[in-house]
Amino acid sequence: MPQNDMSKFRGDYQEFREMTEKFYQKEINVAQYKGFSGRFGSYAQRGGAASMLRLRLAGGEISKENLKFIVDSIASYQISLTHLTTCQSLQLHNLSKTQVCALAEEAFDHGIISLGGGGDYPRNVMCSPLSGVQKDEPFDVLPYARAAEDYLLGLLGKVKLPRKLKVAFSNSRDNMTHATFRDLGFVATPQGKFDVYSAGGLGREPRMGVLVAEGIEPAKILYYIKAMVDTFTTHGNYQNRGKARTRYMQETLGAEGYRDAYQEKLGQALAEGGLGLTLLANGALDGYPSLTASPKQGDGKTLEHPRAIPQIQDGLYAVSYHPIGGNPQPEFWKKLYDAILPMEGVTARISPEQDLYIINLSASEAEQILELTADGAESLFETSVSCIGASICQVGARDSQKLLHACMEAVRKEGLTKALPQIHISGCPSSCSAHQAAALGFRGGVKQTPDGPKPAFAVFENGCGMQGQEAFGTDLGVITEEEIPSFLVELGREIASRNTDYRTFTETHRDEFMKIVEKYA
Repeated sequence: MPQNDMSKFRGDYQEFREMTEKFYQKEINVAQYKGFSGRFGSYAQRGGAASMLRLRLAGGEISKENLKFIVDSIASYQISLTHLTTCQSLQLHNLSKTQVCALAEEAFDHGIISLGGGGDYPRNVMCSPLSGVQKDEPFDVLPYARAAEDYLLGLLGKVKLPRKLKVAFSNSRDNMTHATFRDLGFVATPQGKFDVYSAGGLGREPRMGVLVAEGIEPAKILYYIKAMVDTFTTHGNYQNRGKARTRYMQETLGAEGYRDAYQEKLGQALAEGGLGLTLLANGALDGYPSLTASPKQGDGKTLEHPRAIPQIQDGLYAVSYHPIGGNPQPEFWKKLYDAILPMEGVTARISPEQDLYIINLSASEAEQILELTADGAESLFETSVSCIGASICQVGARDSQKLLHACMEAVRKEGLTKALPQIHISGCPSSCSAHQAAALGFRGGVKQTPDGPKPAFAVFENGCGMQGQEAFGTDLGVITEEEIPSFLVELGREIASRNTDYRTFTETHRDEFMKIVEKYA
């Protein structure tokens, strides 16, 4: 970001302090404050007695310097709840008015930007969490995600979008960032190029992205981002917030019409010029280093462990850690910092599924981190994803975290964690857990029963985010919140009794699966 922009934004925090004071003094209401504070990556929590702060971290990357700031902040402000988001940000919760204002400024001064973390702004740029170390990737896309982040931050205060804009980069067919159905997605190809998708998204009325360009030169990505921004500001809906996301341009223009509109803006951007990135002789991106050519060497040992992932760099490993609900205990961050501080080249990355990957570890270092993270998920079901939920979120309909923990307790008690799939729980239709792209997803709502309306969740099955297999889940009906743990236990028992997995069970024993669903839904 240009230095003059940084200076301007630094000055904006005084207004954030003033408006936060007005909110806590009840001089402005929740809606008024939300419309303002989102720009700073902050919202009042449900009830208006506390605030949260969302730290944007390009590609979910947490450097040692970032980690030290997080550790120091937790200690200084006695932060009681940290949350890994599905957009690869870190949320700090239960903050007082004084704390949230001070933390936002201190984060800015330490190079961790919260600006644009909410509101109608470009959000944190997402990236495959193992980019640069993953064995099967065509190339490291993280440097390009960092360049995109810098460019988008430079637009803050200069471009008024209809609503938020999410940009994602994918380095493999895993498509963990859902780059093929984001507002704008760059997908690496085996030829060392990007395919570009646009105008997709989850939430209400989800849509797959439109393929707007194929085989583009990575050094030209900023032109494609500018084209997206210009298309959105020209054709996006500024009148109806419910229709003010990029995916609704497919509705008004049609997929082909949207592609044509995007190409028109792309042509204009290319004609204007000035946005090309510089590739060095070795293929690296100038100003944005890659881990692909990391000089670090292994220690001669090998390691086999389900959470230890061999990197493309010989002898090095990444360790995955999934704190239940995506909520690492506050004290965990200091333990992690103390552990990795002496380790050469080690960083952490947040994944879109609320994992934390600690990367660039020798086998001996990986063993230390495995021990440190032993309290995390040990099965696919235990890596289940949940948004922060209605106990904290203003717009949440149901407490997704409460439900996740109830399900976890019930399934663990019956010893069925290995029988069930990863589930995704969203507290409302916003789909912050990406429930529509999950094998088994839940969306908070209400169910009408003979005893009156009850807290409930709609059930979705057979969603998929894998590139080439993308699908939104089918709505199977609504189950009351209190019955969902029993539903999962019964389903887990049936799967375990046949010594199979969830996907196979639902395909080969469809009738039995639907009987269980219909019993509860």
